[in-house]
Amino acid sequence: MTTFKEIRGTTIESVSSDPTNPEAGQIWYNNTIGVLKGYQLVAGAWAAGGNLTTARYGSGGAGTQTAGLGFGGYAGTFSNATEEYDGTSWGPGGNLTTARYILSGIGTQTAGLAVGGAISTGITAATEEYNGTSWGPGGNLGTGRYQMGAAGIQTAGLVFGGRIPTTAASEEYDGSSWTAGGSLSTGRYALGGAGIQTAALAFGGETTVPLTNTEEYDGASWTAGGNLNTARHNLAGAGTQTLALAFGGGPPNSNATEQYDGTSWTSVSPMATARRLLAGAGTQTAGLAFGGFTTAAVANTEEFTGGLMVKTITTS
Repeated sequence: MTTFKEIRGTTIESVSSDPTNPEAGQIWYNNTIGVLKGYQLVAGAWAAGGNLTTARYGSGGAGTQTAGLGFGGYAGTFSNATEEYDGTSWGPGGNLTTARYILSGIGTQTAGLAVGGAISTGITAATEEYNGTSWGPGGNLGTGRYQMGAAGIQTAGLVFGGRIPTTAASEEYDGSSWTAGGSLSTGRYALGGAGIQTAALAFGGETTVPLTNTEEYDGASWTAGGNLNTARHNLAGAGTQTLALAFGGGPPNSNATEQYDGTSWTSVSPMATARRLLAGAGTQTAGLAFGGFTTAAVANTEEFTGGLMVKTITTS
């Protein structure tokens, strides 16, 4: 019979207490209580959160489920409005200097980036930095574009793909200026993104048709990852390269949600409201979806809870 050591390359560790930072797939024996445990992916679910003050689509998103940030978008006109989420309700933040939509969002509620997007006169390369109160100018993109994927933090951001027209180019931000990064294998726009500058994830999007393609970035180059189960564009993402969440998109409007474990995507409970051009924030275990387009702009916010959990292993 095949042993666990032959499968995983290691024996099951016997410990007196559960590890504080287990890895996905890790199994251990807690000898204090005499129980075999593992760290595994558990399907999550969405629940309603507080609505945006202003319904909109194509906005940027950043932050976490309990400290979210939404900015820009389209609400009958190009918007410069910023809203902050506290885990229950949205309240006003400082306005963007430049109203825009289908832009990219990066960072946290108190250290965010608004990058690129479409403006009333065309496409912008402008970057703005948020300090929790107001937006100020950052370094411009090398090439203005919109409908990009994005990842990272305010001082180490990453954008990839987008339309200028359609591109595979990536750019990296150091807190003051953008420089060229490695190009995607497949140029596309309206794609999702997650992770950090040196470990990012790009998924979905469109060339002439919606895509399932996933690519992983190591800070220099992109390589193929496992494909999404549902091809779509104008979707949102959250999480990390090895623990990501993809949700929404189209066409048609989708409520599909998938979790990534660093190798493959698994379909989990869908959102209540199918929509595209929505914004996302948070992590795989605590995601945030807000705004978007159904047949009109919506204000809906949904919160996702689930992901990796310590589970007791039994014979049943």
